[in-house]
Amino acid sequence: MKISFNWLKSYLDFDLTPERTSEILTDTGLEIEGLQKFEEIQGGLEGVVVGEIISCGPHPDADRLKVTQVNLGGETVQIVCGAPNVNMGQKVMVATVGTNLHPNDGGTFKIKKAKIRGVESFGMICAEDELGLGSSHEGILILPNETPVGMPAGQYYELYTDFQLEIGLTPNRCDAMGHIGVARDLKAFLNFHKNQNLSLQLPDTVIENSENKDTDSITINIEDTELCPRYIGAILDNVKVQESPKWLKNRLKSIGLEPVNNVVDVSNFIMYEYGTPMHAFDRSRLGENIIIKKADKGSLFRTLDGIERTLNGEELMITSEGKNLCIAGVFGGLDSGVSEDTKSVFLESAIFNATSVRKTSKAHAIQTDASFRFERGVDPTFTADAMHRAISILEEITGAKLTMKPMVLDQFDSSEKIVTFSIDFLNQRLGTALTAKEVISILENLDFKCNLDSNHNIQSTVPQYRIDVTRPEDILEEVLRIYGFNKVELPKKWNMSFPVEDGKNTENLQRTTSEWFVANGFNEVMNNSLRRNDLPKSERKSVEILNPLSKELQTMRKSLYFGLLENLTYNQNRQQQVQRLFEFGKSYFVANDQYIETRELAFALCGKTDDLSWQNATKTLNFFDLKQCCEALIIKLGLKSRIEEGANEQGLFERSYQYKLGKETLIEFGQASLTYCKNVGIKSKVFIALCNWDRLLKYSNSNMSFKELPKTFFVRRDFSLIIDDHIEYAAIEKLGYAANKKLLKDISLFDVYEGDKLPKGKKSYAVSFMFQDDNETLKDGIIDPIMEQIRKKLKNELGAELRA
Repeated sequence: MKISFNWLKSYLDFDLTPERTSEILTDTGLEIEGLQKFEEIQGGLEGVVVGEIISCGPHPDADRLKVTQVNLGGETVQIVCGAPNVNMGQKVMVATVGTNLHPNDGGTFKIKKAKIRGVESFGMICAEDELGLGSSHEGILILPNETPVGMPAGQYYELYTDFQLEIGLTPNRCDAMGHIGVARDLKAFLNFHKNQNLSLQLPDTVIENSENKDTDSITINIEDTELCPRYIGAILDNVKVQESPKWLKNRLKSIGLEPVNNVVDVSNFIMYEYGTPMHAFDRSRLGENIIIKKADKGSLFRTLDGIERTLNGEELMITSEGKNLCIAGVFGGLDSGVSEDTKSVFLESAIFNATSVRKTSKAHAIQTDASFRFERGVDPTFTADAMHRAISILEEITGAKLTMKPMVLDQFDSSEKIVTFSIDFLNQRLGTALTAKEVISILENLDFKCNLDSNHNIQSTVPQYRIDVTRPEDILEEVLRIYGFNKVELPKKWNMSFPVEDGKNTENLQRTTSEWFVANGFNEVMNNSLRRNDLPKSERKSVEILNPLSKELQTMRKSLYFGLLENLTYNQNRQQQVQRLFEFGKSYFVANDQYIETRELAFALCGKTDDLSWQNATKTLNFFDLKQCCEALIIKLGLKSRIEEGANEQGLFERSYQYKLGKETLIEFGQASLTYCKNVGIKSKVFIALCNWDRLLKYSNSNMSFKELPKTFFVRRDFSLIIDDHIEYAAIEKLGYAANKKLLKDISLFDVYEGDKLPKGKKSYAVSFMFQDDNETLKDGIIDPIMEQIRKKLKNELGAELRA
């Protein structure tokens, strides 16, 4: 939110620089994110002065140019001018050498000493548009004869300058959404720290001729007082819609708003003065009643931006004679807005339910200055003041006449909130030694009413505009931000509690695992836990957000899978051929009416193994590259698990496999679903692994011990097996290890054959078996019976035959 320094000073008489003011406001919690100078005319016309043409003659070498001598007050300079209306004796604006001009076309140019067709020129006699004062370029700007020679242009035009402060407003500070609220915080700080007795100089809200009888009237009815607890309406006649006076335009320009017309500008001015949005309707387009009610579902409404919107039935609407006029608190209607032909206006000042405004704003993707304020909560005490102030200004600048005095419909809960706390409680929490007098001084400067009882408890009555203050801790925050965060001394001794892990340093294990992935060529990604509601339906139901920030953030992710696919697409579209990505994060879903949150690890491969190189031929990453990564991760974490075909319950894979420990799945991996890949635009195969990080942490074994290499040799035996083509190698491996776990150290597949030399429906696996005893070299008499046992198991359970 942007604040004008001069505007701020109109409410509080203080003597500070804009820089120091920014520091103080930041200390009070209104962080200043930017400070810049505002000038009515960019550059302030610095270097431009009033000159008098004392001679004007023809150019010796150009028919359309004149050579002039111009008195600038302290010196006379020669200037070549091509304007058709230049003559001796004129008072003109002269840009001297070195001046930077900012004309209306948006460009910038610097005046330099020049030689024009052989004649030297020391400046430029300016036209209106070249100075940024208007659009005329028919000739030079001619000033009245009495204009003093040598007067700076900025002084002559009384150019307005200011400083613009940009506040990073937090959602809870709805009280600071106008200049008066910001001035209130500044007053509290200066009164406490500088022992001053400043008070806010609030604007006059007295309405002239308010005793006159109404000559116009509109009945107002609120159907839902929960959504609109307060509504004030008034009518002004004899309104002349025209350009606003200079002071009003400068106020708006200083905070980055473009003036529209005097009626619209006044409503914007009031909004940035009080923080209270207002709306003006063309009275001639209204009927004899105003009804505030919910919209009819499916009805159409054209807003001020010309867009026709379909209403969902939850919007609160301002209506008249059955016609929608405005989406309450969000956006006005095109058919009831103020135009140049407007002669009478109906003014609205109201309080609308913050939740309702926010839902409507998000549903229609409309973000306005009004909705920004209403969805945070406006100051209820300023609703009437804002109306009276607007009427007063409109009467002054438009000649308007009040024909219906403000009609107030009020169901707002104005009951006082009282928060009680003790001085000991405050000092213990803040680490301060404040007295009751100091605390009360701070709070009273923030408009809290305080009463100190005999037990040193302070009963503080909270101002109505501080809807965020509800408990003692909130009061502490108010005291601390005025007292000063920087004044709280750091304690010499710190007492801290740490969560006790189950004997495992999970953070360290995650860090070292991340480093392991990076060392193996992976890049880490971090995706938002919130995403759009486009996930496929499965047993895992999505956790939906009640009030999503946008349509892109409607649900919580139920897997890291989809985020990784989108990352791969993003990189692929930027010509990244080698992709290895991993992510740690949480997933959220609903199962059996329970909300479940799990920590996960996911990693994916896509594209080529390496970039093009003369040294190595590149190949496409495949399933076995992913499986190798899974096995390496299992080993790194000190796990012993088995592999089997996966259930693929969520349909995320073309075909999946699982590493399991007991009945629990640790990792599910495989080729990503071609359908999902196509949906996000991935053109090549993706291989992805989803790990339950909670389970991997649970079973990980970081206490790995050194084991000396045995002095005996391995003994290898091979089988060439003919089996049915539907049998997985994992089944062979499982039966092999079951035969003898003590001596059989490794089983590996080193050849696969499928071809015409085998019966139909058969394939051949060549499998090696590695035996070793740590104490003695194994002999055939020990190994042969084991191999025979394995052969029988393979034949009986899998139908495997030895290949001749």
